[in-house]
Amino acid sequence: MRLTVTTWNINSVRLRIESVARFIKATRPDVLCLQETKCPDDKFPRKRFRRLGYEHIALNGQKGHHGVVVVSRLPLESFDVQTFCGKSDCRHVSAVLGEKAGLHDPITLHNFYVPAGGDIPDPAVNPKFVHKLSFLDEMRAHQMLRCDNSNRMILVGDLNVAPLEHDVWSHKQMRRIVSHTPIECEKLTAVQKDGGWVDAMRMQVPEPTKLYTWWSYRSPDWQTADKGRRLDHIWVAPALADRVSSLRVQKHLRGWLRPSDHVPVTATLEV
Repeated sequence: MRLTVTTWNINSVRLRIESVARFIKATRPDVLCLQETKCPDDKFPRKRFRRLGYEHIALNGQKGHHGVVVVSRLPLESFDVQTFCGKSDCRHVSAVLGEKAGLHDPITLHNFYVPAGGDIPDPAVNPKFVHKLSFLDEMRAHQMLRCDNSNRMILVGDLNVAPLEHDVWSHKQMRRIVSHTPIECEKLTAVQKDGGWVDAMRMQVPEPTKLYTWWSYRSPDWQTADKGRRLDHIWVAPALADRVSSLRVQKHLRGWLRPSDHVPVTATLEV
């Protein structure tokens, strides 16, 4: 069975619902994981997604900030929400695909929106940066994010860290910028390694090839300058590592009218 999973920081699902619909009609992923939906659950555009063929929805949203959702063409067995750092700020939702979706062995899908961390990479003066580092520490320690040799899990989302040298346009210049500082890169790498996760994107597109998913709104010539970062990630448990058959980063969506500053990333797995 072929399973396609897309992750996309949409930066307001209601504001960009037409872009979401356009993307869905062109790509038709089985599962779409959105971050920064900025929408309380009772205002989420369920009817529009159902008309598009996505009837199964796992929500964790709030007004104006953050928010994550899993929308699926395939039935979900269950879903769950976890909190981090003692805050109910809607940064995680997980869903299980199983027999109802046609899978003999279930797959648990985690969708994350890690705090951005503000602009100053100094915990002494920036509480947002402290929150980000603490969030990554809690992810590293969380038992639900530990893979073993048999469990089938996928972790996606805007993790707000570009951990590798070629995940940013200039490793040297970005080392002092939030999202690529050494401490952030070390902590996200520790989440991945201690959890036993495989970086599916870099498995398909190895370094030293540059790989970006985000381009700043502050750069009007974003396409020419191409000063991007890989902030969006798809990780898989070892049991699924050899099942990832392709990866697609749809950079052209950054050029759409009123775009998100992130673009969709889609992985195809033979499950």
